Amino acid sequence: MRISPLLFLLCGTVAVQGQSIAIPWSGHGHDPQHSGLSKTASRSLGQIKWQTLLDMNRQYVGDNLYIHYGTPILTRANTVIAPVKLGADGNFQVTAFHATSGAVQWTEPSDYILPPHSWTPPFGMTLTPKNRLYFPGSGGTVYYRDAPDADSGTRVQLAFYGLTFYQANPTSFDQNVIINTPITSDRYGNIYFGFQSAGGTTPSLTSGLARIGEDGIASFVSASSAAGDGSITKVADNCAPALSNDGKTVYFAVTNNSSSISYLVSVNSRSLAPQSAVQLKDVADPTSPALVIADSSASPTVGPDGDVYYGVLENQLGYHNVRGWLLHFDASLSQTKTPGSFGWDDTASVVPASLVPSYHGTSSYLVLTKYNNYAGLGSGDGVNKLAILDPNATQNDPITNGVTVMKEVLTVTSLTPDAEFRPTYPNAVREWCINMAVVDPFTRSAIVSCEDGKTYRWDFATNTLSETVMLTDGRGEAYTPTVIGPDGTIYAIADGTLFALGPSTP
Repeated sequence: MRISPLLFLLCGTVAVQGQSIAIPWSGHGHDPQHSGLSKTASRSLGQIKWQTLLDMNRQYVGDNLYIHYGTPILTRANTVIAPVKLGADGNFQVTAFHATSGAVQWTEPSDYILPPHSWTPPFGMTLTPKNRLYFPGSGGTVYYRDAPDADSGTRVQLAFYGLTFYQANPTSFDQNVIINTPITSDRYGNIYFGFQSAGGTTPSLTSGLARIGEDGIASFVSASSAAGDGSITKVADNCAPALSNDGKTVYFAVTNNSSSISYLVSVNSRSLAPQSAVQLKDVADPTSPALVIADSSASPTVGPDGDVYYGVLENQLGYHNVRGWLLHFDASLSQTKTPGSFGWDDTASVVPASLVPSYHGTSSYLVLTKYNNYAGLGSGDGVNKLAILDPNATQNDPITNGVTVMKEVLTVTSLTPDAEFRPTYPNAVREWCINMAVVDPFTRSAIVSCEDGKTYRWDFATNTLSETVMLTDGRGEAYTPTVIGPDGTIYAIADGTLFALGPSTP
């Protein structure tokens, strides 16, 4: 979904380097690097096998649904676990479904309280290599449940600042401390997440990044300390922390309350000692900061070579058609590399170069992003695309002349005309609706959803949308993920509903 008008006015196992978590889908972006690479081959997009509501109280704004739904998790035993929103503005429960039928296997309530927001943030869970499910709770606490494939189990509450402090004064923590990012697990079962604090608690907390070790030992680092800048106030909302390929470094974005200055930072994954920070700048005007806003669910992606990618908005909304930029850095964050021409509300997926037969460049991997060109915003014409980009080759930016960006390797345009913008924009088509696309190395394709209510297979060999299934009649939405389960079932979210997709015949 494009930026709101008000904001516009106001401002099988695949061998992948460094990847060792043998979980079909452990959280946002599949793995700690957020590669989006499936370890199993997808089945065909023949039909809807089952569907279930993830939102019991959908809040529409006109015909639009400004809600980021949390990423479904798939266990090795093929249990589907997803957050379900019960209330108008929160009140979540965690629900496990049987993958073959969609029948409810178990539910766990959560007392999680959402951070202040415009678009509803995602409820971000994670599954560790030891099959421990973590999900957020109130007051900056987290819950975990072991054996999530069983019909029943015991849940345990943890607090990164000490559970005894929480138990002594839960009201104070519930009112002042909130988890504001999805939770990420590393390959050892340590978890990381951002939190924001308004103060007023004992011990006193300053917004930052928390770590809870697999051994239960917890620590945290303030956002300002990680950036080395006292004006920084929090970890960027909805920004799932990412891990380096060797697991030694955590990457995340931090910002101040007005988004007037932001950094991509790295800390030591064990000690949380700050390592590096780079201020996020506008690509076309490097003297101005890029914008990192609370409505975005962009998170860092770590490439197989250690490079780090993170999506931002342009400083003056509109000159780049509110597409933003995919900023690109080396592992140390000391070298700024060629950016991509779209970054808003998107986490880039990794595409091994061998999956694109027409590619003859020198890069070992490519990146997949949305490439929407929003009608009515700046010079946007509504010709909304997806793109596979070469991170090491360049071209002139298609929107802003004189800016160098990653070279387009493949692009594909949405198929459905957008009646809202035609005939003023005669070629306008519906937006691509993904904040993370799953890449299937086995079929050389990606599974992508569109605001026309359909999910498609983008075939890299033919550069066509080779398969399609209709989920809904279509509507404007905050962007959602696509996922592949261990049996090849495809999962997509549209209109607050989780759809399980597979072949027309068993």
